[in-house]
Amino acid sequence: MKMASHLSAFISRPLPLFAAATVLRVTMLLYGLWQDANSPLKYTDIDYLVFTDATRFTFLSDSASPYTRETYRYTPLLAWLLYPTTWPGTFWFSFGKVIFAVADLLAGYLIILVLQGPYIRMSMDRACRYASIWLLNPMVATISTRGSSEGLLGVLTMALLWAVLEKRVSLAGVLLGFGVHFKIYPFIYAPAIVWWMDAERMGRRPETKKQKGKAIQGTGRPGALDKVMAFVTPERITLALVSLATFLGLNLAMYAIYGMPFLTHTFLHHVTRIDHRHNFSPYNILLYLTSADPNSAWLGVESVAFIPQLLLSAILIPLVGAKRDLPTTMLAQTFAFVTFNKVCTSQYFLWYMVFLPLYLPNSSLLQSPRLGLSALGLWVATQAAWLQQAYSLEFLGQSTFVPGLWVASLAFFLVNCWILSIIIADLGDNPGSEIKGKVQ
Repeated sequence: MKMASHLSAFISRPLPLFAAATVLRVTMLLYGLWQDANSPLKYTDIDYLVFTDATRFTFLSDSASPYTRETYRYTPLLAWLLYPTTWPGTFWFSFGKVIFAVADLLAGYLIILVLQGPYIRMSMDRACRYASIWLLNPMVATISTRGSSEGLLGVLTMALLWAVLEKRVSLAGVLLGFGVHFKIYPFIYAPAIVWWMDAERMGRRPETKKQKGKAIQGTGRPGALDKVMAFVTPERITLALVSLATFLGLNLAMYAIYGMPFLTHTFLHHVTRIDHRHNFSPYNILLYLTSADPNSAWLGVESVAFIPQLLLSAILIPLVGAKRDLPTTMLAQTFAFVTFNKVCTSQYFLWYMVFLPLYLPNSSLLQSPRLGLSALGLWVATQAAWLQQAYSLEFLGQSTFVPGLWVASLAFFLVNCWILSIIIADLGDNPGSEIKGKVQ
């Protein structure tokens, strides 16, 4: 008990918390260098090699394009950011990993800002304890220090949420447009933010029923049209215009430099993508079979997999939850998007894990420890079962696609659906838009 008390006190202050988070990442970076030099199983993620190769093609080759590197499916801005990796030496090669690890820390700082902001109003010590779920999470630190860029997305999404809750609409528009350019999926947040951003919440008094009635009688407009006009607020128009201008401006600039390969690899590729490499998605085995004969079906699963995914994450969940609890709604959206995605890897888990410190304080997962431990245990166990099958396939050469890998994928998918249902149920239990009174 004393040790737990000391640990809680230690992570309740910003300086020790961020110092511990930094030490964790530095340690893992150094260990990664050792493992890469001494083990046939490399610590560095293959994606990082793709990033750094693309950077070298951009700055050190005649093509001057990151898309010369096969499988580079990202904005050129990422390759530009990693320019120092073209300099000689192990330290500079690891520069991108350092950037991604620093992004983890910045995302943690933004989490604390949101927790302390006007929407939640949590005390500093309590905010630090919940932020430690992200900052001291070994999974988060491992993924970033292996060279995955997901920490940058954590910064973008958390900065977007902070800007929205602080009612900095123009900044939110810039972040939303930039986020969608950087990685397509943040577009799912637009419906939730727009729905949340009504006149009353943005600080303007809504019309009373009496005033609305007089307005309708005086103008002769039908009630439905009046509601549409009331929906189109200055803040919503500003968000739409600024985000669209940012998104289009960046895309036009990249298209002017790199032409059609930019559009093909950054955006269009994801519509018809058939990633037959094993991953957690329940679509994986079907995509694997499809990759052997792409013309075997008149309508590919890679094209229709978006339907349930987007219906949940971009339409139904925002409509149900945004006005009740925007941070939890964004968590549910991201969780649904990742769970139903046709490709699902461990890196994608960070997309929703960054929202956990905002959701957990009032969640049924913490209010009912038995439920919380069951959810965590099943999430880890089904993931471990899948990893065991994947290890047998990848390293032992055993054909575990059916039933092993397929059954493990379905089990993990079902557990994720159950956890998603808990998050959505918690949205229904939150009667209003403000949750600050519960976490003083």
